Amino acid sequence: MSIFLDKNSKVIVQGITGAEGSHHTERMLKYGTNIVGGVTPGKGGQTRSHGLPVFDTVKDAVAATGATHTCIFVPPPFAADALFEAYYAGIGTAVCITEGVPVHDVLKVVGTTPGMRIIGPNCPGLISPGKSSVGIMPGHIFLEGNVGLVSRSGTLTYEVVDGLTRAGLGQSTCVGVGGDPIIGTTFVDCLREFANDSQTSAIVLCGEIGGSDEEDAAAFIAEHLPRTPIVAFIGGRNAPPGKSLGHAGAIVSGTFGTAKSKIEAFQAAGVPVADRPSEVPGLLARRIAGMSASQA
Repeated sequence: MSIFLDKNSKVIVQGITGAEGSHHTERMLKYGTNIVGGVTPGKGGQTRSHGLPVFDTVKDAVAATGATHTCIFVPPPFAADALFEAYYAGIGTAVCITEGVPVHDVLKVVGTTPGMRIIGPNCPGLISPGKSSVGIMPGHIFLEGNVGLVSRSGTLTYEVVDGLTRAGLGQSTCVGVGGDPIIGTTFVDCLREFANDSQTSAIVLCGEIGGSDEEDAAAFIAEHLPRTPIVAFIGGRNAPPGKSLGHAGAIVSGTFGTAKSKIEAFQAAGVPVADRPSEVPGLLARRIAGMSASQA
């Protein structure tokens, strides 16, 4: 199994006729993602060079293709409408790649679309290696396996995954939840799914300063996943207080959301925290071996 995405997922691309949407549609198709069509208002009836039908609305696309997932590449002012359109068309999982979506727009969508899984916005998407990829992740660095990964940073995801793959530690599903202050899917949401996934036997969390997602994850792990090998990394340790580091949500205000508070929360939950991304594979391998020996 995997979480959120598998070979049976039928994917449409909102904004497929734009430069980014078209480029990444082609990359996802090459990876093997089951993309069944695209949506661009006013361009319904056209056919892209890669042979996919283009529809005027998500409703039309779902009716014609049975799409279950959408990947959104539309400008920031239109991202909320794209998500609402997906929700009312019956889409189950929406991956919003768009960066710069107004916070109040995201709040409105997240608070009024119950039952639709939203990944992002401002995220690299998700991938279940060997099965399907939705978003902009470089598929060639991933290896199918048993490690679930969730991260707030796309670049950090790629660096850690490359190390895991080189160490022979394949991945079940990797989720880039996004680095904005308000996002649709949190670390705890992913941990809850990984806990019920038969393919996932170990987990890596890549967090960063700002917010409380990492502290919430640590509390969930202590209560629900004490026997699962899990390691973490926290980015932004040297960021000055009051200044965002890369992502809009990566900002420390006073003593809230500091790297220190997140590291201490993970350590209190029994989760080792790597000092560098390159240390994650070795730390996880030792964690897996140690917990296997203790449970034998």
